[in-house]
Amino acid sequence: MLRDDTLSLRSSEDIVLIRQAVRSAAVDLRLSLVDQTKIVTAASELARNTLDYGGGGTVRIEALQDSGRRGLRLTFEDKGPGIPDLERALKDGYTTGNGLGLGLGGARRLSSEFAIESRPGEGTKVTIARWTT
Repeated sequence: MLRDDTLSLRSSEDIVLIRQAVRSAAVDLRLSLVDQTKIVTAASELARNTLDYGGGGTVRIEALQDSGRRGLRLTFEDKGPGIPDLERALKDGYTTGNGLGLGLGGARRLSSEFAIESRPGEGTKVTIARWTT
């Protein structure tokens, strides 16, 4: 069975490795192809944000079991500048970069569970989970 793992996120190459690790974990947990695609897409968005806006960080990948359900939890953490206005950052179209502004809101929609903590000057922590459907 899958073991929990923490991966560093320091470069664009790490985003590829994280996508592969998340896909592998989702397959090991026998998540459906739809659930695999959703969690990998969300992971890619959050990894990119962690790198671009947080200056890099880590992702923890955890297998979940609860009342017969299987799932995958991902926790992205950085020590970057933080997000001063979380409500605004979660709105589609809002971006401080060159993207479409769909990263955080998109990741939230692709996840069964979504939580975000951020303090200006201290960093950001985003936790998502995807459960079997």
